Amino acid sequence: MSRAKLKSLGIDLPIFPTSTVGSFPKPDYLVEARAKFAKRKIERKELEDLERQATAFWIRTQEEIGLDVLVDGEMYRGDMVAYFSELMPGFEQSGLVRSYGNRYYHKPIIVGDVRWPGPMTVGWWRYAQGLTKRPVKGMLTGPYTVMDWSFNEHYPDRRSACLALAGEIRREVEALAEAGAKIIQIDEPALSVRPEELPFAIEAMHIVTDGLPAYFIIHACYGAFDKIYSQMLKLPVDNLDLAISHSTLNLMEMFRRDPFTKDLSVGVLDVHSHEVETPDTVRARVEKAQQLLPKELLWIDPDCGLKTRTIDEAKGKLINMIDAVRRLRAEARIN
Repeated sequence: MSRAKLKSLGIDLPIFPTSTVGSFPKPDYLVEARAKFAKRKIERKELEDLERQATAFWIRTQEEIGLDVLVDGEMYRGDMVAYFSELMPGFEQSGLVRSYGNRYYHKPIIVGDVRWPGPMTVGWWRYAQGLTKRPVKGMLTGPYTVMDWSFNEHYPDRRSACLALAGEIRREVEALAEAGAKIIQIDEPALSVRPEELPFAIEAMHIVTDGLPAYFIIHACYGAFDKIYSQMLKLPVDNLDLAISHSTLNLMEMFRRDPFTKDLSVGVLDVHSHEVETPDTVRARVEKAQQLLPKELLWIDPDCGLKTRTIDEAKGKLINMIDAVRRLRAEARIN
């Protein structure tokens, strides 16, 4: 683990630091309130009060479970791209587009110069961090994914749109860092969609992160990593967060060919499954990861956001993940 950088930022984490990817399931009262707000049956203040209540619930729950690095849970967001496009000038919203399963979102359309409207996540980060003494990650969607999941009707090409977004998203990252966020996660699930575009996705990430005083994690989730892995090592971040429970053997071959040069967040929980993994299952997945990298470089988390699970499923998965990690830490101290 990049302990030196984290310690320089005032953060001291144990071996196998634990966290989650970002989203949690919304309580029923908040789901109902968001539906009412969409129909203009309640005011924004009433909705935001309930979003804060749900955020506080998840901060308290993460502390009780024993996670090391917390998240705000994204109680104020719907879709990970639409949230930002609805706030940023330069976008309009299209009709519903299917994301996966029975989930849909309003696909954004870039119709003009994209602009940062001022802090979009900072207030929520401040609120969440004010509820705990443990570090809370700043979290936002990266420029390549925002570009890829939008229709571009303004910029001459995809690269131009991506770099324009990068410049504006950097301003949000600067605001998070100025507010005190020391660990910042940038979600880029679209990275492997078009391997030929990875060079300008890396260029965009330099715009977003270069010179800023934070420990950066990029969450890429699933994808054709075998096609882009060696280039991903050029991303200017400290930690790559990858789903490993279904892809260890492929990763092992890639790591042999091109040695890993960053910290690795190991996605050991399958968030698309209702099954609550046992501590032994989690432990086996972490042990597979230790075949790839020294334990000092490994973080442990789910393979994606937990928002599609029930509250009980999300809690059960994380409780068993922490159980497995505590056993591994005890063994590491003995050895």
